[in-house]
Amino acid sequence: MSDVIRLLPDSVANQIAAGEVVQRPASAVKELLENSIDAGADHITLIIKDAGKTLMQVIDNGTGMSETDARMAFERHATSKIQKAEDIFAIHTKGFRGEALASIAAVAQVELKTKKEDEELGVMLRVEGSKVIEQEYCNTKRGTQLEVKNLFFNIPARRNFLKSNNVELRHIIDEFERVALAHSDIHFSFVNNGNELFDLPAAGLRQRIVNIFGSKFNEKLVPVDEETPILKLTGFICKPEFSKKTRGEQFFFANNRYIRNNYLHRAVCNAFEGLLTEGSHPSYFLFMDIDPAKIDVNIHPTKTEIKFEDERSIFTIIRTAVKHALGQYNIAPSLDFESDVDFVPQMKKGQTVPPPGVHINPNFNPFDEQPAGRSSSSAARQTSFIPQDVHTGKSQKTQDWEKLFEDIPELPDEPQRQETLEMGETTEVKKSYSQIGRKYIFTNHGTGIIMIHQQRAHERILFERIFQSLENKNIPSQQLLFPQNISFSSSDYQLIISLLPSLREVGFDIDEFGQNEVIINGIPLYLDSNLVKDVLERLLEDEKDHKSDGASKTHELMATTLAKVSAIKTGSPLNTQEMHKLVDELFACEMPYVSLAGRPVVVNLNLEDIDKSFN
Repeated sequence: MSDVIRLLPDSVANQIAAGEVVQRPASAVKELLENSIDAGADHITLIIKDAGKTLMQVIDNGTGMSETDARMAFERHATSKIQKAEDIFAIHTKGFRGEALASIAAVAQVELKTKKEDEELGVMLRVEGSKVIEQEYCNTKRGTQLEVKNLFFNIPARRNFLKSNNVELRHIIDEFERVALAHSDIHFSFVNNGNELFDLPAAGLRQRIVNIFGSKFNEKLVPVDEETPILKLTGFICKPEFSKKTRGEQFFFANNRYIRNNYLHRAVCNAFEGLLTEGSHPSYFLFMDIDPAKIDVNIHPTKTEIKFEDERSIFTIIRTAVKHALGQYNIAPSLDFESDVDFVPQMKKGQTVPPPGVHINPNFNPFDEQPAGRSSSSAARQTSFIPQDVHTGKSQKTQDWEKLFEDIPELPDEPQRQETLEMGETTEVKKSYSQIGRKYIFTNHGTGIIMIHQQRAHERILFERIFQSLENKNIPSQQLLFPQNISFSSSDYQLIISLLPSLREVGFDIDEFGQNEVIINGIPLYLDSNLVKDVLERLLEDEKDHKSDGASKTHELMATTLAKVSAIKTGSPLNTQEMHKLVDELFACEMPYVSLAGRPVVVNLNLEDIDKSFN
């Protein structure tokens, strides 16, 4: 029997490895930028065309490579970062696996120009599909220029899998921001289709954050600085009042490497407990300086997931440090035990405090009626022993029995009750409405009771109304008396620009305003002007999670987001007329019994169910 196991050719092995290393253009950009940083560059330029599908070019002024090194760089597992297995646990560089360039060259057309400072000429290499097409000497500056053209040119299925240019560009901006934040001492430039998106000179971390996210970000930042034997934590958190509905500005770095860790994210959220509104997320830029031997970065080729030796202690340190920063800068309420204020009242010399006592009238009988001849002052003295409420002046006994009548549905008005009595018991009583806990609406129906969740009901009503208007392209709009300017991060701004046509279809009068800002001149008729920013942030978050190119799917997403933000919330009081209207509009919907999340909206209790409750 012949042998069946064979060694794969390098070109095939590189394509397989590229499936994990190069998932989209942003993955290649990350690897190229990190290589430039490891080369010691202090000025790095990124040039993009067509969201990286046509061209990705990185130019740096690093140490450069010799002719031999340039050729070896495209071989698998060829690296200058480590030499033995023990080096993996003392990693201080960005890369160490030696797979990035080999994987990129396997699925793209790559041109490399590089020169060392002490050499007169540099070297130029052209590689396509892991094959060296051309190699020659060239005249170039010190450092490295690497162009990646036509990504996935030899894997059509993978190229067709890529999203629209706006989505892919947003991912590239995300990776660029992460690298630029981790290395504020390096000058970064970013040019997209001939337009400069970023020019970030070397500066401190605060200035780098402001340069990326806008000048308004400076007032939001609260510094964090904590040093322990386990790790050193530095960076900034944002004040609670500037929290967002989206999770786009949460950055964790371990030894200047961007990481994702939901467990540590929860530590920051716990520190903000009680300071954020429901559904809001804190923004933070936190850097952990930790012994490389106590972490493992070799979990995934993207190196964004790492394992900590003592994750629970790190959780506690982060939570405590963030809480300390919030209290130190008077963001969170705290008690100052070192204050000079004396809370004990000062006593005059010789003054004494009388001991508290209880005075009882042994002759007082609360069930004894007042005799005709008893004076009113005597009655007042006796009844004064009944505890009084300091706010209302009512006796405690009176307040207690009045509580029995709380939360009882209002009876129909007098004409309705009279009509019922005159016509006899067989006549159906008109519907009455009552609100319980400012959350549920109760109404009678036949011989039973209908309970309605008011928020889910209103979300269903608004969703069907908005979705139908979108499908019919008939959206009512209202102009704002004072236009609103809303700023976004660079990546979110690119996404909101791609959503402008859809937003205008919904009823927004919205335009670009420059510098990552948009101006809102008009809003949909059914939207509160105070909720405009919440709606746009919610749309961005939903768009990131549920990207779909179908028009109907986009309309459904927009209608769902607008309905959830605009609907009345639990805790909102409703009068009888509002409850009547809400119930009527709910049962006019196509799907009145199910919420947008698939939960029940209406619960019907008939007479049999009620009888069973009473056995």
